[in-house]
Amino acid sequence: MFFFFYALLLSISCFPSIAVNENFLQCLSVQSSQTILPVYTPINTSFSSVLETSAKNLRFLTPTTPKPRLIITPLEESHVKAAVLCCRQHGLQMRVRSGGHDYEGLSYVSHVPFVIVDLINFRSVNVDIEGGTAWVEAGVTVGEAYYRIAQKNPTLAIPAALCPTVGVGGQFSGGGYGSLMRKYGLAGDNIVDARLVNAKGEILNRESMGEDLFWAIRGGGGGSFGVILSWKIKLVPVPATVTGFTVARTLEQNATSLIHKWQSFAAKVHEDLFMRVIISKASGNSKQTILALFQTMFLGGTDRLLSIMKQSFPELGLKPEECTEMTWLQSVAYVANLPMTNGSVDVLLDRNQPSKNKFKAKSDYVTEAIPETGLVGIWERFFEVESPVMIFTPYGGKMDEFSESAIPFPHRAGTMYKIQHLVTWTGGVAESRKHRDWISKLYSYMTPYVSKSPRAAYVNYRDLDLGETKANMNNTESYLRAKVWGAKYFKKNFDRLVQVKTKFDPENFFRHEQSIPVLPS
Repeated sequence: MFFFFYALLLSISCFPSIAVNENFLQCLSVQSSQTILPVYTPINTSFSSVLETSAKNLRFLTPTTPKPRLIITPLEESHVKAAVLCCRQHGLQMRVRSGGHDYEGLSYVSHVPFVIVDLINFRSVNVDIEGGTAWVEAGVTVGEAYYRIAQKNPTLAIPAALCPTVGVGGQFSGGGYGSLMRKYGLAGDNIVDARLVNAKGEILNRESMGEDLFWAIRGGGGGSFGVILSWKIKLVPVPATVTGFTVARTLEQNATSLIHKWQSFAAKVHEDLFMRVIISKASGNSKQTILALFQTMFLGGTDRLLSIMKQSFPELGLKPEECTEMTWLQSVAYVANLPMTNGSVDVLLDRNQPSKNKFKAKSDYVTEAIPETGLVGIWERFFEVESPVMIFTPYGGKMDEFSESAIPFPHRAGTMYKIQHLVTWTGGVAESRKHRDWISKLYSYMTPYVSKSPRAAYVNYRDLDLGETKANMNNTESYLRAKVWGAKYFKKNFDRLVQVKTKFDPENFFRHEQSIPVLPS
């Protein structure tokens, strides 16, 4: 249950600590032309649940974490426009949330007075089979998008995330990779139009925003250029039958040599084959060991997959009974390890994360194979904490065909695979410090084995350890600080992103700790 702004205006004077919100709510009333606009404040009993539902990292759900003045859950585009105009008028920072998967909580945490605009009600997926496109609103999760498109045609899909609960608003803004990227590229490579609200409160599409801004929003990261309302994305064909397998190997089963071999072919194998490696710690034979899951989605049937695997990776010893044929939509749930009851994929419509933890993540790109001695050094460090994870995601295929400047996402030809470093924990401050120190040391250890000049990173895996801008920094300080992490996320595209930002948002209204800065005046 939520308060509407006109009800809040009657009650807010009873709460002096939040009376500063009154003028802002009056502004929303005027700008919304009296249409119903859901607003939550700390006096609302639903405030905490609304704040926490879409927050995926428990690190940012502590009593000391700064909370927003208000949470706005717009029902229509004019509500977003009203929120932008009123935040500007009243000097409040705006944080925009679609799915809440941002790793540093930047869509729902700020250290200056702020408002959250949560696009959870922007949930429509309009599929145009004849035109080969779909308009997907920013609050839709990729699981919902896959599901709605498959309802219209089970052999059509979009290239998007592996995790079904990720919101498309943020995922596509950072480029957006998934199991189809070796076949069709990123989500950002397949966006053909978009609607967004700019800092002036104008609602723009591709034609009215122009090609520079349209280029920037398809990989330049969320929260820098405007509020994405919806994306128009090309539909891509998928076969009626795809095949998946998840094969586990431990150190005692030659996991180290298998991972080393995987590096040599995963980016070169046929683009229909997507095979990632998920590496964790496990117990085996009464002692700790390393577990490598070779998880695969193949665009085709078992016989063809087995033939490719026999030629490219015979060392894995894949057997026919380890393969499962399914529909494309079922493969989404399969890769995400979600339960399918009698083959049903209704679970993809569930926006809730199966489980939440406190976590810290980092990312790397690999351009030359890590030697086995380097892998052994990783395993040694894995035994120091309880829940370490590394995910190796292969590139190559279609990814090699796009230039580094086609969209802001630059990690293309020459990239063998991406690493996600991840560690989770459940304890308090001491445990948090321990695990964050551990992942920093692992990251340092990886330096000789990953990309250089710059050491690249993935913008959708935000990492404030790479640098951040503070609220009290001037434009010159923000720009100089941002050049460090900007080069890692965007390489040479960072300079163009700054130019676009300076042109379209010169007052730097849309900002967070790693938003694109404006040029110093």
